[in-house]
Amino acid sequence: MSKKLKSREFARARRKKSIRKRIHGASERPRLAVFRSLNHIYAQIIDDTVNKTLFSVSDLSPKMKAKIKENLTKSEISVLVGQYIAEKALAMKIKRVVFDRCGFKYHGRVKLLAEAAREAGLEF
Repeated sequence: MSKKLKSREFARARRKKSIRKRIHGASERPRLAVFRSLNHIYAQIIDDTVNKTLFSVSDLSPKMKAKIKENLTKSEISVLVGQYIAEKALAMKIKRVVFDRCGFKYHGRVKLLAEAAREAGLEF
């Protein structure tokens, strides 16, 4: 493992720890956690009071695979995931969430997912 990769992972872990000290999802306002890998993006709605994931969406889930066409970019897929997680949250009568970027910079696919969820009706 290269030194640059180790420092990048360390920096993300440090940011994540700093963020999670301040962010806590409750039953009236759960946490929207986003994880981004090199090829995929995942989003979860989590209630931290009972330590339970209410539901999750990723570009690998069957309903999302049906919506995704072959020639979409990762950024366009992130927008679709953001819209779908907002639709599911609104269907469960969740309008307000706390956004947790899990140590990732608010840039690129994470930002696109967040903006798509906001446009679809989620408040955070």
